[in-house]
Amino acid sequence: MKKFIVLLLSSVCIGIGLNLFILPLHLINGGIFGISLLIKYVWGAQVGQTLIMINTPIYLLSLLYDKSYFINAILGLAFTSTMIDLLTPLNGLLHLPIITSSILGGLIIGIGVGFMLRLHISPGGLDLLALLISKSQAINPGIVMFMIDLLIIIIGIIVLKDLKLMYSMITISCVGLCVALLNTFKSINFYYVFTKK
Repeated sequence: MKKFIVLLLSSVCIGIGLNLFILPLHLINGGIFGISLLIKYVWGAQVGQTLIMINTPIYLLSLLYDKSYFINAILGLAFTSTMIDLLTPLNGLLHLPIITSSILGGLIIGIGVGFMLRLHISPGGLDLLALLISKSQAINPGIVMFMIDLLIIIIGIIVLKDLKLMYSMITISCVGLCVALLNTFKSINFYYVFTKK
């Protein structure tokens, strides 16, 4: 029950962060979604098909590493995808300065991803890869995620020549910071905070 509640609330955070703050400004928050957008912009490939193609080897790797990680990743992906779709009406609801949206979106997404990773659940894609690397190399997953996402955004700026993507660095910094803090200070309890009376 605890895992279900954390998974649900974390997915809602990710859905709100993406739809309310990131997608309306066409920013990239890193991860597989960011890679898929770059491939679409450059070669015109379908985002959905690209997501599946890139995610498949990562999921197979998690299955070989630990079956529980694979199952948790499937759950995380299912919940997160559903919430992102359900919360699509939030897209365009707020009109904030781009720097404010970058920060708020990153913090809210980071809270969702951070609490998921604490329970060894992943929204999938590069978050899952970061979790696997952090467990095998004893590195904080927030640091791994930040380095991977930073590389994606730098490539995006070079390929697309769109300096607006610089704001995406603020977003991934906030995501990485939240994930790192929430996976360092284990005493912060998402379940308790949202269920205490």
